[in-house]
Amino acid sequence: MEDRMIIDLYVKRSEEAISVSAQKYGNYCFTISNNILKSAPDAQECVNDTYLKAWNNIPPTLPVKLRTFLGRITRNLSLDRYKFNRTKKREGSEFELLLSELEDCVSSQMDVEKEVDANVVIQLINDWLLAQPLEQRTLFTKRYWHAASITDLASKYHMSDSKVKSMLFRLRKSLKIHLEKEGVEV
Repeated sequence: MEDRMIIDLYVKRSEEAISVSAQKYGNYCFTISNNILKSAPDAQECVNDTYLKAWNNIPPTLPVKLRTFLGRITRNLSLDRYKFNRTKKREGSEFELLLSELEDCVSSQMDVEKEVDANVVIQLINDWLLAQPLEQRTLFTKRYWHAASITDLASKYHMSDSKVKSMLFRLRKSLKIHLEKEGVEV
């Protein structure tokens, strides 16, 4: 079913919207959540919460791309769950490693908000991403948006772990240079 038709089901308050969304985007949302949480039960709960949040937000919000809309909700819910779980456990994880990799090129959100409006920074990052070759843009997005592991990326793109790490290092360095050139303090 086309996204426009699914969105219309949400607008009409048809419960079919949830089942069709789950059928079409359930695996996508689960992958995002599970990459962050590394717990299938927690990931499934976040995915289920995604459909509830979509139900409550459509309308008034009418997403342009339903996949991106659901993915963003899933990611945000998963990050909230990750923070909750982390405060209980206080231990390191793959996701903490992922965040630490980005620390050198993007300062904390509070610092960025003090320096530049968050929307400007987002646009600068998007512009930088669009200027990257497709393979590198895909790797960067899969790692830092979808929270894919280095091993998963290496396997999926038929590379060694060290090549993926090297490419990501160069991409982070390039992003840092781009942001500094645009006046963002990192």
